[in-house]
Amino acid sequence: MPSFDIVSELQMNEVQNAVDNANREVTNRFDFKGVDASFTLVEKDKVIKVAADADFQIKQMNDILRDKMAKRQIDPASLEFKTPEQSGKRFNEEVSLKSGIEQAMAKKIVKTIKDSKIKVTTQIQGDAVRVTGKKRDDLQEVIALIRSSDLGQPFQFNNFRD
Repeated sequence: MPSFDIVSELQMNEVQNAVDNANREVTNRFDFKGVDASFTLVEKDKVIKVAADADFQIKQMNDILRDKMAKRQIDPASLEFKTPEQSGKRFNEEVSLKSGIEQAMAKKIVKTIKDSKIKVTTQIQGDAVRVTGKKRDDLQEVIALIRSSDLGQPFQFNNFRD
């Protein structure tokens, strides 16, 4: 029986490249001349730390980061921006990277598929959702359904077996 997995993964090397490109743009932009502003990727925590001298600069840097992520084929929906915090004269912000499917999101995916009445079975397996059906067309309908539904997180479909 054909099956595939719904996952939410990030390629950390592409994230690193996007952060490096964003840092390069901040150092070259005229409106950031003489400003100590930077992006730092903490891979083990899956967090990007944004630091600048003012709150409005943090907002500009967030737009730069979204742009660089999109150019690297990383969905900007995988970024979760926290509120900027002021410490002394500097503003710091943490941007979380959404990777993996949490239990609540997996249940929401399963419910969306079941409500559509497509004849497939779903199983939650760790941070992935396995979808199995008798026909390949049913699986393609599920992929189209998940892509069209706004669940607030980017998903990939892999491990397709026929």
